[in-house]
Amino acid sequence: MNNTIVVGMGEALWDVLPEGKKLGGAPANFAYHVSQFGLDSRVVSAVGDDKLGVEILDNFREKQLNCMIEIVPYPTGTVQVELDAEGIPCYDIKEGVAWDNIPYTPALEGLARQTTAVCFGSLAQRSVVSRETINQFLDAMPKEGTLKVFDINLRQGFYTKEILCNSFSKCNILKINDEELVTVSRMFGYPGIDLQDKCWILLAKYNLKMLILTCGVNGSYVFTPGNVSFVETPRVEVADTVGAGDSFTAAFVSSILSGLSIGEAHKLAVETSAYVCTQNGAMPVLPQSLKDRVIK
Repeated sequence: MNNTIVVGMGEALWDVLPEGKKLGGAPANFAYHVSQFGLDSRVVSAVGDDKLGVEILDNFREKQLNCMIEIVPYPTGTVQVELDAEGIPCYDIKEGVAWDNIPYTPALEGLARQTTAVCFGSLAQRSVVSRETINQFLDAMPKEGTLKVFDINLRQGFYTKEILCNSFSKCNILKINDEELVTVSRMFGYPGIDLQDKCWILLAKYNLKMLILTCGVNGSYVFTPGNVSFVETPRVEVADTVGAGDSFTAAFVSSILSGLSIGEAHKLAVETSAYVCTQNGAMPVLPQSLKDRVIK
């Protein structure tokens, strides 16, 4: 466990909510929660040489979140977030920003060679620069014993069949929600069969170690070859759902790396994500009772 480095890679940005701006982006949310479980995590991204970029770096320092963030000549990313009556966010994600232009540097290659687990999504692959950086990073990681988690995170129209196909073949754990699975099934031509069968098809076709399917209030599944774990979603008072999925992934990966079984990891992931739903924003401090369940 001592040499374990876990990386969240992709967008670093400000979510501009009705009540003000909050630090956002799945990679930072993921890495922050991994660090709360006591593992060495890193955020890999890029910010602009501007006030918003400085504030992101200051924020990471305050949260004691290690990062490898390049400063590039593009504006720091922002997202306009509107919450509907149920607290479900909808996003307007600005284009041509810093995290679309994450450079692949010798330092980043060095980090890749030491990385035990990485989480990446489809959003940061919307531009060719960051897409190539993510792919080079995945290729430079050690061949054996690493986790490459593709948390698909479909946003607006920022994905193509080609990008998804490539990411499916490069990852060994796929995390997807029920709505995304319907979208992917239409793109890949598996309509008309039930969600579980679609999961088995993807697991086999891309030779995945695991496929995590989250279905909101209807529970979540972890498929592994020949087995499936199901955990119900606890009923909680929802403040907002921002970052809940990222905390699920972080808890799950931290648990697996610390030697917990898939069932234990799944249960902790569900409870962590339910707790994050009861708090405002994506990066609340987790209760010690959750953190203590990951074996250091």
